[in-house]
Amino acid sequence: MRATQSGNVRGDVAFRLDDRPHVTMHYMIRHCVFVRFRTNVSAGERDEIFDEIVGLRGHLSGIVAVCTGANVSAEVGMDQGFADGFIIDFIDPMARDDYLADAEHQRVGARIVAAAEGGIAGVFVFDLDIA
Repeated sequence: MRATQSGNVRGDVAFRLDDRPHVTMHYMIRHCVFVRFRTNVSAGERDEIFDEIVGLRGHLSGIVAVCTGANVSAEVGMDQGFADGFIIDFIDPMARDDYLADAEHQRVGARIVAAAEGGIAGVFVFDLDIA
């Protein structure tokens, strides 16, 4: 079992930084990323980026599902220009943290930021605990 920065470990019993054991509950994490691509980014380039995101599933353990694509909401304008995105479900927060630290994820993430309108301002990330 691996320690996180907070001192907890994966499992039924974890240890706080003061080493007193306590019971922890692990929830899945739904990692939602929405992108406002620059207008000169082709559909082919978007597809390549999303294929690389899907490919992370085979590279990292702890990824349960990956969905990518364009917004299909009937609520016109509510996406505020974030017309494309992806969602990754992780088995637990530790798996999400492993993904965030992974060099391949960081490379793909940099490609997304480079393709987004306004750089990082064109990327919106939202994570949910899924019980």
